[in-house]
Amino acid sequence: MSSPLKTYALRLRSGDDLRQQLTAFVKTNHIQAGALLTCVGSLTVATLRLANQEGPTVYRGHFEIVSLVGTLSTNGSHLHLAVSDSTGRTIGGHLLDGCVVYTTAEIVLGELPALDFRREEDPTFGYQELVVHPAPAAPKQRPARKK
Repeated sequence: MSSPLKTYALRLRSGDDLRQQLTAFVKTNHIQAGALLTCVGSLTVATLRLANQEGPTVYRGHFEIVSLVGTLSTNGSHLHLAVSDSTGRTIGGHLLDGCVVYTTAEIVLGELPALDFRREEDPTFGYQELVVHPAPAAPKQRPARKK
């Protein structure tokens, strides 16, 4: 499915929780289908769910955000984060709450207004996976009554 693209730019500040701020932005702006286009910045805490793990892994230190990608929606988001430390070691996984911005996070995200992203159970593995639907049609405006 295709859609035009509406873009937003935002900057998070020191101490902000990366995922919580993204979630709040999506809810405030009623984004039903979005994609993270780019993000640069730094973290002091990176909280990730690594591949094939059930729970979070928390890393503390100073990290550069080298990639943040994924889909966003008021119906659920799926985001992956990769960060590198001062030695260049890079780690990545699912972005979880608890990723704390160090100096800044400069983010550009795109909204796809003709689409509606939903999370539905996939019977293969039982995970809530992305299903793309056309956006619901806007209610038609009734003409004003003449007096």
